[in-house]
Amino acid sequence: QVQLVESGGVFVQAGGSLRLSCAASGRTFNVYTMGWFRQAPGKEREFVAAINWRSGSTYYADSVKGRFTISRDNAKNTVSLQMNSLKPEDTAVYYCAAARFTGSIVALTTALYDYWGQGTQVTVSS
Repeated sequence: QVQLVESGGVFVQAGGSLRLSCAASGRTFNVYTMGWFRQAPGKEREFVAAINWRSGSTYYADSVKGRFTISRDNAKNTVSLQMNSLKPEDTAVYYCAAARFTGSIVALTTALYDYWGQGTQVTVSS
């Protein structure tokens, strides 16, 4: 099992920045891909960004490309999401997730992730 704990969610004004962090523990040697997803009220959970735990290759949703940056610290078993130029439509619960497989299809597909954090709320006011 892998445990994931997110932190950093908060209330921020449009145009502001936030940094979310996710700490992984447990059988992390099984993890090959780490991702961030979000879910707004009344909407399905959607992909935001992902990173290959070994190579560092990154993937982004078009809606956040150029504004969000995902990074990892292998020594600390953490993955972060730096969010800049936030918009009200970025408001959602953000979830950290881990997958035991790698590749672009895995990175972008919610159903292919094996472990999930409890989520952290991000609210962006206009």
